[in-house]
Amino acid sequence: MTTTVPALLTDGPGAAFHRGTVERRDLGPNDVAIDIAFAGICHSDIHQAREEWGGAIFPMVPGHEIAGTVSAVGSEVTRYAVGDRVGVGCFVDSCRECEYCLAGEEQFCLKGNVATYNGRGYDGDPTYGGYSTAVVVDERYVLRVPEGIALDVAAPLLCAGITTYSPLKHWGAGPGTKVAVVGLGGLGHMAVQLAHAMGADVTVISRTRRKEADATGLGADHFVATAEEGALKGLRNTFDLIINTVSADVDLDGLLCTLRVGGSLVYVGAPSERQSFAVFSLIGGRRSVAGSNIGGIRETQEMLDFCGEHGIGAVIETIGADEVTAAYDRVVDGGVHYRYVIDTATIPA
Repeated sequence: MTTTVPALLTDGPGAAFHRGTVERRDLGPNDVAIDIAFAGICHSDIHQAREEWGGAIFPMVPGHEIAGTVSAVGSEVTRYAVGDRVGVGCFVDSCRECEYCLAGEEQFCLKGNVATYNGRGYDGDPTYGGYSTAVVVDERYVLRVPEGIALDVAAPLLCAGITTYSPLKHWGAGPGTKVAVVGLGGLGHMAVQLAHAMGADVTVISRTRRKEADATGLGADHFVATAEEGALKGLRNTFDLIINTVSADVDLDGLLCTLRVGGSLVYVGAPSERQSFAVFSLIGGRRSVAGSNIGGIRETQEMLDFCGEHGIGAVIETIGADEVTAAYDRVVDGGVHYRYVIDTATIPA
């Protein structure tokens, strides 16, 4: 048995969104039914809806930054009750048996976790994401949104928040450390807020000074514009950690030289082109280039609780269903400040 719910669908690579419906499974004993209030637009939604990351499943309902309230719970659910404020992130199932699932790092599930959208459940059925009015998810993959965070600004935390929180925590951002954030967009503006709240000294590295005031308001201590001659050379041996949030080519050798001995440059942005650097940029200072994706359920909940304690939310622009197609182009052009969030009440015709 299934339930039909309104949704926004795209029927092929780059096709416009249109209103339609998708089927949600009926409530199982361990399931939570969620009325979706807001769904964030992540740049990865655009990559997948435009089939820029390989074969995609169409029709597609993107969205893995989901916030809403519990409308019903299964007979064996113990973690949530009707009316609870909850979120759903990038995956909705995992094998629950491999070493990574058992360690609370389901994002690395050896069987492959089940993506919230553009994936297939272990039963083979396609998954549909948060650009819809309701979803049913096993309680193990549902997150609690702290009361101090409004649902609209909480939605992007389910991807942008954990994508930046996880490497900051893993690489030890905190008091006494110097962290640089490359790019001040959907990911970068979260990285700045989180690193500042962790107690790090935070520098934003951007191409121009256009966003300097924003960076300061978000908690950055310093701002560097790479378009200014010699900007990176003046930062040699400065940073313990660089979080690179951009999905474009950057001067990797120039950035690596700004790391202290033993420092790391971590990619969370995903450029489509191969990246290159001189190995001597690493050898000279025992430096590392690394990558980080999201976090597991336990760490994602930790991130939400941290944001609740420190009053952190995404900086958003709320849009309606009819604006989503155009919003994709504006995201690609850097025209969003800093995350679009869909008001899902506008989806039903």
